Amino acid sequence: MTVAAEQVRTATRSAVVINPSKVADLDGRRHDICAALAEAGWPEPLWLETTPDDPGCGQTRRAVEAGVSVVFACGGDGTVMACASELAGTDVALAVLPSGTGNLLAANLGLSSDVKAGVAVATSGRRRRIDVGVVGDRCFTVMAGMGFDAEMLAATPEPLKKRIGWLAYVWAALGRLRDRPMRVTIRLDSSPRMRRRARTVLVGNVGRLQGGVPLLPDAEPDDGCLDVAVLTPHNLRHWLALAWGVLGRRRKVRRMETFRARRVEIISDRRRPRQLDGDVIEPDRSLVVTVRPQALSLCVPEDPPEGGVD
Repeated sequence: MTVAAEQVRTATRSAVVINPSKVADLDGRRHDICAALAEAGWPEPLWLETTPDDPGCGQTRRAVEAGVSVVFACGGDGTVMACASELAGTDVALAVLPSGTGNLLAANLGLSSDVKAGVAVATSGRRRRIDVGVVGDRCFTVMAGMGFDAEMLAATPEPLKKRIGWLAYVWAALGRLRDRPMRVTIRLDSSPRMRRRARTVLVGNVGRLQGGVPLLPDAEPDDGCLDVAVLTPHNLRHWLALAWGVLGRRRKVRRMETFRARRVEIISDRRRPRQLDGDVIEPDRSLVVTVRPQALSLCVPEDPPEGGVD
């Protein structure tokens, strides 16, 4: 190996931020990642495991301070969100190695769940700068929500998710279809406030939900805007009409309004459950979301998959 090649090899460093609760064979996963990196000529990565007290933020900060160029997020959407919150605004790239139940960023952008393919994307793919949504001091890459969606996520048992995957969310949702709507006031950018009786308000950076449901088909992760869905079903018949429209990819869906904005303010009549990228956060009467355009460098395939959003 030439001196120049050796300098490139040692300068290109990576870290793996991994949620051990999402990986059945931790030692095997480490071996596979290190072997794939070695095959690409990259040195062994920093290996940083998340904890119940720190889902990945502190580990990602440590990786950035160590001077890595890529951080692999190996876990579910919560691990990806924690890494993205720390990497937004830096030149350190995020590479996603899906291991959880939802993995919605990976699903929306056509990122493989295969370790070898995921490492290849980081070592020989390209970088795409995408937007992130911001709520307080936290960033998300997929979707924030207030109301029914957060209630459903909070009610989904972890053992059931491990057993049947995203279908566990359907089970939890069915038990809450008849709950009462919430009274909300919504303001998009500087437009006049709107009042709605909604079951949930979703603010998306990308548009597909669990199971590939195309809730916001026009959402793009790098357009500098957030897409908003206001769902207003009040009974089972309304829910069926809404589901029929969404699954049928109709341009107009009954009991759902869509909007686009850079800042979204939602205020409810009382404290409501809220979620960021599938992680339930503390309930509150409001949810204020802004966008940071193209703040995150993401490792993506050199050639987008057929039918992908890139």
